[in-house]
Amino acid sequence: MPYEIDKPEEQWRAELSPQEYHVLRQAGTEPAFTGEYTDTKTTGSYSCRACGAELFRSDTKFESHCGWPSFYDPKDSDAVELIEDRSHGMVRTEVRCARCGSHLGHVFAGEGYPTPTDQRYCINSVSLRLIPDATAD
Repeated sequence: MPYEIDKPEEQWRAELSPQEYHVLRQAGTEPAFTGEYTDTKTTGSYSCRACGAELFRSDTKFESHCGWPSFYDPKDSDAVELIEDRSHGMVRTEVRCARCGSHLGHVFAGEGYPTPTDQRYCINSVSLRLIPDATAD
């Protein structure tokens, strides 16, 4: 699928840190409970670290205790792309940024999560950048 932002892999490699490149462009995973946003409660929006597209809002983030930031819904349904993933001997649904195609994590559904959507978007912190909301003084 053609993406709005389409760069050669050499350019992505030059713009991203080695860990960011591994996760975002090679569908890697950061180790559980190591990401900077796993326990963050800051109010704001989460954007794609590769292209800056707004993906999730903090009001849909919840404590899933899975080791990665979890959200029950993207900001807009067209902000992410869902792809069947049959790697590692299982069937899952991969979540990618719809703007640049970068790997974000996986979504799990129908597992009785205590959320309005019964879904858990399990997203790598390294795939995201938190933009805190401005606070009123």
